[in-house]
Amino acid sequence: MTNRKVLKGITWNHSRGFVPMVATAQRFSELNPDVEILWEKRSLQQFADFSIEELAKRFDLLVIDHPWAGFAAKTKSILPLDQYLSAEYIEDQQANTVGHSCTSYSYDGHQWALAIDAATPVASSRPDLFEQHKLALPKTFEDLLELADRGLVAFAGIPIDVLMSFYMFCCSLGEDPCQAEDRVISEETGTKALQLFRQLATKIDPENFERNPIKVYEAMTQTDEVAYCPFAYGYSNYSRRGYARKLLHFHDMITLDGKTNLKSTLGGTGLAISSSSEHVDIAVEYAKYVGSAACQQTLFFENGGQPGHLSAWLNDEVNRQTADYFANTLPALQRAFLRPRYHGHMYFQDHAGDMVRDYLMQGGNEGKVLNNLNELYLKSRNLEMA
Repeated sequence: MTNRKVLKGITWNHSRGFVPMVATAQRFSELNPDVEILWEKRSLQQFADFSIEELAKRFDLLVIDHPWAGFAAKTKSILPLDQYLSAEYIEDQQANTVGHSCTSYSYDGHQWALAIDAATPVASSRPDLFEQHKLALPKTFEDLLELADRGLVAFAGIPIDVLMSFYMFCCSLGEDPCQAEDRVISEETGTKALQLFRQLATKIDPENFERNPIKVYEAMTQTDEVAYCPFAYGYSNYSRRGYARKLLHFHDMITLDGKTNLKSTLGGTGLAISSSSEHVDIAVEYAKYVGSAACQQTLFFENGGQPGHLSAWLNDEVNRQTADYFANTLPALQRAFLRPRYHGHMYFQDHAGDMVRDYLMQGGNEGKVLNNLNELYLKSRNLEMA
């Protein structure tokens, strides 16, 4: 009788984050009877906040957020997968990236995770409510404000999400944030971005400042009060039959200038392997399996996953089951902004959202908000050098 090898993995607590990992682990064990992979889950906030260095001491497999790539490169807590997977496999991942998803886990010359899940903020609607109210989908910022005046608009307002949306407004005004060493954004662009965001924020229910994207979508599907969300990280689960009380449709976003749709901030997740794992060979085979085109288009997707492989986004059956979620939102993914991943940026990301959120809720001086963000940014840059 062979010795059974047990690997542990950690992912995030949502049907999109947990179920596909359990399903792929089950099938992998059926194909490899001497292997068992046990997945645990943590909250979405813990997923964003908790250090992968600590998790890598306890788990063989980690589903991670790409801003950790710089930290991973510096601490060597996870393995550079390009040294364990064939050049052909990595090339396939690069050729089939959804936007910058594959690149987002590449740092300091190495690939630290496989982009098994792709996401960016996109728009969503309740088609039945739009029909009931005889409404058309908004196309411009002015259209959006008119819809918000009717009390039908929500967005994710917790600190991390408003920071990502602030980045989006900056990008959409023509300037990507965090490109300079000494400031987050120019005063002109930053001021305009804050003002536009605040203009919308004053028209939404304050409850939304306690909601992440999941809570927004639950509010949209469990009640009949919110018909439209202009930007929140997309979840294809809510466009699948039977998942929620009501079906959501997902769309590309509005335009600020009448020509170009909003440019949102890339999200998604990657599958990484702990450098402390005693079963690296098995972990690599499992990662290879999960990230493959065949698995991404079928088992991974069919168990609630939101694939990171482009072939799945283009797959007719995948789109049929999701009211064309993937086809409709792919343009937003392809142009999404890749946020900074330097070692100290997690410190900035953890604290900057509070400053933006306070301004959205209470108003204030935009110059002061930008100065405070710049101070925090410089501190995070110094952490990078430490």
